[in-house]
Amino acid sequence: MKIHEYQAKELLRRYDVPTPQGEVAETPEEVRALAERLGGTVAVKAQVHVGGRGKAGGIKVAHSPEEAEEHARRILGMEIKGLTVHQVLVEQGIDIREEYYLGVIVDREAQRNAVMVSAAGGIDIEEVAATTPEKIAKEWVYPGLGLMPFQINRLLWDAGINPAVAKEARRFLAALYACYEGVDATLAEINPLVVTGDGRVLAADAKIDLDDNAIFRHPDLEGFQEAAEDDPLDAEAHRRGINYVHLGGNVGIIGNGAGLVMTTLDEVKRAGGEPANFLDIGGGAPADLVADSLDLVLSDPKVEGVLFNIFGGITRGDEVANGILEGVKRLNVKVPLVVRLTGTNEAEGRALLSQSGVIPAETMQEAAQAIVRAIHGRATGGAR
Repeated sequence: MKIHEYQAKELLRRYDVPTPQGEVAETPEEVRALAERLGGTVAVKAQVHVGGRGKAGGIKVAHSPEEAEEHARRILGMEIKGLTVHQVLVEQGIDIREEYYLGVIVDREAQRNAVMVSAAGGIDIEEVAATTPEKIAKEWVYPGLGLMPFQINRLLWDAGINPAVAKEARRFLAALYACYEGVDATLAEINPLVVTGDGRVLAADAKIDLDDNAIFRHPDLEGFQEAAEDDPLDAEAHRRGINYVHLGGNVGIIGNGAGLVMTTLDEVKRAGGEPANFLDIGGGAPADLVADSLDLVLSDPKVEGVLFNIFGGITRGDEVANGILEGVKRLNVKVPLVVRLTGTNEAEGRALLSQSGVIPAETMQEAAQAIVRAIHGRATGGAR
């Protein structure tokens, strides 16, 4: 779950990380009032769940309340990478002397958290990693030990952090990692961490992504999610508790097990189709979940056919078949359905589906070819 900069800074402040003084506004008039209250120079910053706001014109510096209001009129309502700006963060201006990068992320390949520090703060860390990777110092954290003091020292030394601010940088990095673990984040960044002209150290910008699967442990954070900024189908799947990712193609895909579904996506692509989604009904797959999943997939207007790929272990073929029949009856399905059903109670499941009009398939490859062929046939006026 992505959260806004102002929300990320709110979390950091819980861990005693100082940030510039600021508040969120939704109208130009509110921005002007905030600028008057803050006094002096302010930054007006678009709040959307994407990077590159500055390059897109979503961050502006104002030297008066009138200028802040003028910037807000241009920023509010603008689109940045397809997302509309509804809020801006108005912050006290900072006299920046130095900029650094601090970050923590899940390294899935290493199966540990990776901590990164760079003296090249203030720009996209991806750009730094691609062009000058030697400027990024990295350490991997053993889960049972946490981020150790010697690792923090080594990171700051390897990154070339100014020794004059090393003491404060140590504190910030330790606090960032504590926040990352404390809120069950998958990403936490301070970019830039700035040293001001008068020697203060502040988190000038922050980004935190939260683990959806851990939100139940943090009821106070549930309100951070804004469905309006999510893909509406992804948001609806989240509401229903279905493991779904919208992909935008025309072949709906439902399977049991993430690996099986991913392989099915590949087979559909190989057969010439475009997957509309990833949907994993998991183990067990009761009939009502199968029907609900079919309903979700078919709510995508681009879907022209649906492929079920079920390998029964814990999941029973007859239970899945009942769910498909329930969904077909409830939804008055008008697109072709291809079902590959194998494993536990596959014979019973196939018998239930034999008179339903669905297209059976013996293998995953056969199923992928069949759904692509059926969709093509409908498009050209062939078999229905």
